[in-house]
Amino acid sequence: MPNDHLSAVNSVMQKMVQSVIGQEEVVRTLAIALLCNGNVLLEGLPGTAKTRSIKTLSQVLQASLGRIQFTPDLLPSDVTGNEVYQDHHGKSELQFQPGPIFNELVLADEINRAPAKVQSALLEAMEERQITVAGKTYPLPALFMVLATQNPIEQEGTYPLPEAQLDRFMMKISVGYPNAETELAIIRMLQTEETHQAPPPGVIPQSHIFAARETIQKMEVSTAVERYIVDLVMATRLPENFGGNLAHWIDTGSSPRASISLHRACRANAWLDDRDYVDPGDVRSVLHSIMRHRLTLTYDALADDVTPDAIIDEILLQVAVG
Repeated sequence: MPNDHLSAVNSVMQKMVQSVIGQEEVVRTLAIALLCNGNVLLEGLPGTAKTRSIKTLSQVLQASLGRIQFTPDLLPSDVTGNEVYQDHHGKSELQFQPGPIFNELVLADEINRAPAKVQSALLEAMEERQITVAGKTYPLPALFMVLATQNPIEQEGTYPLPEAQLDRFMMKISVGYPNAETELAIIRMLQTEETHQAPPPGVIPQSHIFAARETIQKMEVSTAVERYIVDLVMATRLPENFGGNLAHWIDTGSSPRASISLHRACRANAWLDDRDYVDPGDVRSVLHSIMRHRLTLTYDALADDVTPDAIIDEILLQVAVG
């Protein structure tokens, strides 16, 4: 029997790939995070279609999109909203005015440009899917997802994201520059959009996303694969028990959220491949995006320009499948 929900999600990905040329891996990772009800941090140089990816996703799903341009003078209430006095039948009453966080998809643009107090305003929303203002709790939409962007090279006027907030992002996507052929295709696509009004992408009902989430949540994972997930995370916490340079490179390992996110993401990856079982390849395919922002590197690793991705590659070499 055809899987209508899988066909719908594949259609979402196809429409995004048509709009964001050359970023197939980014699109697939965004789809996995959406299916897992997770939040995503996109790190890439300017002009690499980070914002375009998010806007296209909101158009395809006909989801409300809230954009927050993070700046040093941003206030927490600019994110969450606040209570204001309004006249109601001749009587002044406090009424809550929701902020942009109450949209289904929230683009936190250049999130590292705001101070920690503002960044922390996102923590409750990302973890609990709710916001508390003036002692009252307000639920967020069922499709709620934070997609944050940051520039990896520009450090002036930025505030490093605290580890507690980084850990709330299920996945971190590194967006690179396109190759020459892809860049040529991008130029031609944008010229076509300028000279011809591009039709809006077809809308995919959000019900397919919710149905897919239910299926993925019920998917069984073998004990061997679960043990493999745990061993990979343990290699970041006890690197001295494994070979290679892991102990020389890793200062602090990944939290239990890494294991939980790996377990969810590998199920979503298997589902996207139209399988009802998870194999070690599913774990390996999502490991970098799950773990690259959950490692604290030693000074030696930083001095030697060792990247988190290189450390994860070494972990994959040292940890065997049970």
